[in-house]
Amino acid sequence: MMQGRFSRWILALVAAAPMAAMAQVADPSRWQLNMGRGVTATSQNAYEAHMLALWICLAIGLVVFIAMGYAMFAFRKSKGAVAAKWSHHTGLEVLWTVIPVILLVIMAWPATSKLIAMYDTRESAMTVKVTGYQWMWKYDYLGEDVSITSRLDREHDRIRQAGERPDPAAHPYYLLEVDNELVVPVDTKIRFVITADDVIHSWWVPALGWKQDAVPGIVNEAWAEIREPGVYRGQCAELCGKDHGFMPIVVRAVPKDEYATWLASMKTVDTGVPTDPSLVPEGGDGNAPRSIDPDMIEDIQQGEEPTAPQAPAAASADASSAA
Repeated sequence: MMQGRFSRWILALVAAAPMAAMAQVADPSRWQLNMGRGVTATSQNAYEAHMLALWICLAIGLVVFIAMGYAMFAFRKSKGAVAAKWSHHTGLEVLWTVIPVILLVIMAWPATSKLIAMYDTRESAMTVKVTGYQWMWKYDYLGEDVSITSRLDREHDRIRQAGERPDPAAHPYYLLEVDNELVVPVDTKIRFVITADDVIHSWWVPALGWKQDAVPGIVNEAWAEIREPGVYRGQCAELCGKDHGFMPIVVRAVPKDEYATWLASMKTVDTGVPTDPSLVPEGGDGNAPRSIDPDMIEDIQQGEEPTAPQAPAAASADASSAA
């Protein structure tokens, strides 16, 4: 009976493995076993290289275990089998050397060509500069005069610091939401130049198929061409300090016309707001766009938490005299 149950379990696992390998999405799901396909050419290439290596390894393992099982059953001691005295066989030694080399070449050839393509940022339609700070990201759309700062969603940060238990229904992406998303167009080759201001960070969105270190004083680059509109999440993948786990990344990919509208609205906001720190809206928390709160980035560079700028002393004096 136990042998029958064990056989059924093995057959079920073998049958489910190919289906589990194929049914993947950009966001990870519960009990997901295989890597996802992602939404870029780079992630698709990585997935295909992974699947090629996986099936070759599974085939090798299957052959080896079948051979071991047959040898242990057919030539067991209870049947009178006697171990042969054998030193080496030139033909077999050549065979088990040549076959692995051929398999390595089969896997290395496509992997190398795709690895080279991962770093080819030529003919990019736009460039986004990514700068890591403790503990947030700043995105500059080069040539567009648009910059945004993205940090952990305020409500999520409040729940975290208060020690409350988050409601999965109200916050399905707890600690993976930000106040300002990185908005990019689909079907557009985007070049990312990545650096940091204080310590080493790492910009990682799994659905894009790569991650890149953000190192102070060094500019690394990568590229992505997102095929499907959607929201893709990631995190800093480097131990960058005490709040390393609260430095999420959210990329929103939208159609080109919607992106053009968003970019135009951001330019209007940036050019239409005075840069005088005294004009920060009442109740501001210091996380406003740089055009409204120009002291924010300077505070971050000095290792301080962003806070609302104080009103000038003259304004305070006028207010007290009026009172």
